[in-house]
Amino acid sequence: MIRYHHPDKANDQMDRFETMRVFSRVVERRSFTRAAEDLGLPRSTVTDAVKALEARLGVRLLERTTRQVRPTPDGEAFHQRCLALIADLEDAEASVADAGLRGPLRADVHGTLWRHVVLPHLPAFLERHPGIELRVTEGDRLVDLVREGIDCVLRVGTPRDGRLIARRVALLDEVTVASPDYLSRHGRPRDLQALDGHMTIGFYSSATGGLLPLEFTRDGEVVEITLPARLTVDGAETLTEAARLGLGLIQVPRYHVASDIAAGRLVEVLENFPPTPTPVHLMHPEGRQPAPRVQAFTAWLAGLFRAEARR
Repeated sequence: MIRYHHPDKANDQMDRFETMRVFSRVVERRSFTRAAEDLGLPRSTVTDAVKALEARLGVRLLERTTRQVRPTPDGEAFHQRCLALIADLEDAEASVADAGLRGPLRADVHGTLWRHVVLPHLPAFLERHPGIELRVTEGDRLVDLVREGIDCVLRVGTPRDGRLIARRVALLDEVTVASPDYLSRHGRPRDLQALDGHMTIGFYSSATGGLLPLEFTRDGEVVEITLPARLTVDGAETLTEAARLGLGLIQVPRYHVASDIAAGRLVEVLENFPPTPTPVHLMHPEGRQPAPRVQAFTAWLAGLFRAEARR
């Protein structure tokens, strides 16, 4: 909770840091309401904090319209100084063993990968860091981390946004699979020429804005093949379920269908022509030092993927 009037000067100094956090979140979210939701505060508290800050500094920090809140030139300069001070404070707090890590942390993740690899281990992370309040959203789209108040992103594929710092944490083996029923009707292809007459389940990628072709490696070269598709989807879970129902060939990370292959619900084909591995990246905004709680979270995620790769 933010308090603004204390006879104790030390307490007042701490309140200034809290006010900086509030102001910075308003700038990033371009909204008093969204900033208040992120911080778990009443909107009136956030508004009063910024007004008190402007009054104390004697400058207008934000331009307010009915549609958006944006920083003035003075506000943007002050925001950059706030970020540096907040990062220094959080580093200092984290360096004290008894202080622990605390505060809100928002991650936007690739949902299927999150559920398979990360979620089973999440209780242990939250137990180790009881002060962290984690909010997870799922997507496979380009996100504006600063504007949307997101601390880090977990994505499958190659990053395309140069404003983000990307760290590769895994390479996922991909496989080509189909259901036994589909293969009984269309035959099991033994080479790429045998794909003539086969069908795929189309996968629409929001990252590329189009359908992904099937991809194979032959004699060290990557070959892309586009097959007819009577069904097109944009979700990994739907893609896999459609393959189980015999609607066509698909290519997905091996971890996603390992249990289906073991149980005979799906069959791996064209093993000698594997798709290229798919990278997994953790990303955070360029030019900003992640808070210690974000650093701890991303380091934990990277460790999970290293352990997964050794299995």
